[in-house]
Amino acid sequence: MSSAKERRTSNQITIPTITTSQSTPQTPREQKKKKILFKCALTNTISDVLTNREGWAQTQGDDWQFFWVTREWMTTCYDKHKFTEKQLICHFRNDFELTRKDFLIKNYKKARKAKEKSGVDVATEFNFIPSSYVLPAEYHLFVEEFRKYPTDTIWIMKPVAGAQGKGIFLFRKLKHVQEWKKKDSSGSEALPYVVQSYIHNPYLVGGKKFDVRIYVLFRPMNAWVHREGFARFSHSRYSTESVDDAFVHLTNVAVAKTAADYDPERGLKWSLPKLFRFFKSMHGQSKVSKTMNDLAKVIIESLKSVQNLIIQDTHCFELYGYDILFDENLKPWLLEVVI
Repeated sequence: MSSAKERRTSNQITIPTITTSQSTPQTPREQKKKKILFKCALTNTISDVLTNREGWAQTQGDDWQFFWVTREWMTTCYDKHKFTEKQLICHFRNDFELTRKDFLIKNYKKARKAKEKSGVDVATEFNFIPSSYVLPAEYHLFVEEFRKYPTDTIWIMKPVAGAQGKGIFLFRKLKHVQEWKKKDSSGSEALPYVVQSYIHNPYLVGGKKFDVRIYVLFRPMNAWVHREGFARFSHSRYSTESVDDAFVHLTNVAVAKTAADYDPERGLKWSLPKLFRFFKSMHGQSKVSKTMNDLAKVIIESLKSVQNLIIQDTHCFELYGYDILFDENLKPWLLEVVI
């Protein structure tokens, strides 16, 4: 997979290594100086990978070069921390401008409008997110748009900060949109939702819908696309006859696992290289190359849409997860960006 800038690809973060030159046995402290020093605020797979990585050593002090921080640390400590030259952390202060669905849509629309004013044909050159509205703020705009579409058009509703398929539902009639207005058990208003026109003609493999998770490492003015990634398939074969069957329309593993006949051994994932080999076998190299170029453009344009909003601190990087859906013409559509 080529990179989003100058076609460079990287599978790791490069941090300068401190080295010493000794001809006599080294003390533990001297041995530690030869390694990349890291801290990790989590106790999950990320911590395990860092701990077991050759040439890396964990530290509890402030002499770290790499710190996998939490969102809480970003909120409470980022503005107070005095970074040394070689220190690097895994988040930007306001990365939500890209990773919250409502902010993603707001910034996409703003960038699209600017492109249109400059004479760009946005219908062909800047069109990678389906028609979208944030409710309740844009409810009346959505109703106007809704009435322009055929009556059998399918729409999809998503919580702006949801994950793992929770709270997502499809509908064809306006009365079903009232779901987002319902109050939770505490009596407070439900979180805002994003409503989008549903991509009704997804590319199918074996009759099943899928989306793709692509990892993009971003540092100010540079972005690298990881060679690895994966495609997630729906549990059941695709059909638009029913909009209520999550096993047909959603590709989240968390949703598939709830199916009575879910088989963890069979799995519902392909690696990204396997998927593109399949594309090549079905459509040829030329078509797949165009799709990859279109995909790179989606990544670049989405990052450019927030470049003046996200604080460009050189001590920060972000590992974004781009969720992409291909339609039957191999056009990539951006569903969301996660961290």
